[in-house]
Amino acid sequence: MNTTRRTVLRAGLAAPVLGLGLPGGLPGGLPGGLRGARAAAPLKVGFVYVAPIGDAGFTYQHELGRRAMQAALNGRVQSSYVENVSEGAAAEQVIHQMAANGNGLIYTTSFGFMNPTYKVAGMFPKVKFEHCTGYKRRVNMGTYSARFYEGRYLAGLIAGRMTKSNIIGYVVAFPIPEVVQGVNAFTIAARSVNPKVQVKLVWTSSWFDPGKERAAADTLISQGADILTNHTDSTAVVQAGEERGVKTISYNSDMSKYGPKTCLTGVTMVWNQYYIDTTKKVLDGTWKSGDVWGGVKSGMVRLAPYNKLVPDAVRKEVAARQAAMANHTFSPFQGPILDQSGKVKVAKGTALTDPQILALNWFVQGVEGKV
Repeated sequence: MNTTRRTVLRAGLAAPVLGLGLPGGLPGGLPGGLRGARAAAPLKVGFVYVAPIGDAGFTYQHELGRRAMQAALNGRVQSSYVENVSEGAAAEQVIHQMAANGNGLIYTTSFGFMNPTYKVAGMFPKVKFEHCTGYKRRVNMGTYSARFYEGRYLAGLIAGRMTKSNIIGYVVAFPIPEVVQGVNAFTIAARSVNPKVQVKLVWTSSWFDPGKERAAADTLISQGADILTNHTDSTAVVQAGEERGVKTISYNSDMSKYGPKTCLTGVTMVWNQYYIDTTKKVLDGTWKSGDVWGGVKSGMVRLAPYNKLVPDAVRKEVAARQAAMANHTFSPFQGPILDQSGKVKVAKGTALTDPQILALNWFVQGVEGKV
């Protein structure tokens, strides 16, 4: 995606000074306790972003995580990033360059970076790689993601309670399991409190394209949607809702400043602690390839502060369901669940397993759109 956009390399916080001349010091210019020693060079950590950083959205949340990691480990790490990288050949080139330039740890933050990351990781076995939202791993390549669908379920409760037209618009990027999970969880929740809800989809085939996202939002409003949400990266849907007086629920980050009157809340991802903890493991030599899938329990998935429009009763309902998810007494994908044709996909008394959730490729009843 974004094949015409340029990539931009920017350094993170300044690297610490590695050596100082110390007048009057012992031979070699070092204090006695450090004679013959040399300060360890900071670990170089690179981040690859699929969209411009901006001030909201998926990439912005990862950038906040990078900054938190840099601040927490300042003096031990030197971080940098490349933003607005298209998925495919351009991503492979950027990742390869980062590894060749001495980065010992590289985070790649979009699903479409999976194959390029996997390929480059095979070329640089001493470099550690972490890929967000993917599933391919090597000895030197781990994966991590958030249970986005948990936040989507909570947002669906709010939308189901607050819609008047019973039509909710959902702007979506690509039909990958991550997106399907979110659409399904949102719809299940909305219909659990309002069985009349219909969730209409418009695909953009892009993670970040404000023009397409705005056009999709306008289309959904014209089809009667009185609440909008999205699985794309820009603020366009929230801005469209604000301009046209339609309620919205933002995604990836808190976008309320773009919709102060109409944005009800936002499903947000917080990567800060993950980046701090994972980078520490690389520094300490304890990092191992694996897969992390965090959710509301770990705080990786959260709801943004509520707009005053959200009733207290709805807030309490959401809080109770969130607590149940956190202590594993409730799953957004517990049966009975029907697909669009009315076929039972998840029987009463059962729930989808993690492998089944990760492979979702069908929509639930109440969704108007195709995978």
